[in-house]
Amino acid sequence: QLQQQAARQGRAFSLCGPRLQEATRVHGACPPLPGAAGGVADAVAAAATVAGISLDIGGQPIPVLGFGTLTAFFSLIGVVMAVVMARFARSPRSTFVRTTVVLTALSLVPDVIAPAAPTTKALLMLTHLVAAAIVIPAIARKLPA
Repeated sequence: QLQQQAARQGRAFSLCGPRLQEATRVHGACPPLPGAAGGVADAVAAAATVAGISLDIGGQPIPVLGFGTLTAFFSLIGVVMAVVMARFARSPRSTFVRTTVVLTALSLVPDVIAPAAPTTKALLMLTHLVAAAIVIPAIARKLPA
């Protein structure tokens, strides 16, 4: 609803207020990022479903919109990490990139060991990598070197 309201008023919808953006020097990383990354994750999952790839893990289906929801949530965690690193790290950009690349690699481990078909595992890993390819550079370029 808030996003629709903002669109009607001709302004960008932001999940991060101006105070957070100003305090962190991560200008422009917050507003469209979680929604955009989530939308892409949803699109990848929907395309996989259309292509016949199962979204079942252990006999339980993953809702297509669950991909985007979790991607948006973890994108916000990435923004919070950037806030902390911008404030305390000596080299915020490189610290953020190194940390998030390691976390992305670790995020693939549950996908590999999940009780799912190989194509489902590949889809899960693909969505993690696609989200990381969107989120990490978008936030990193806003951080001081």
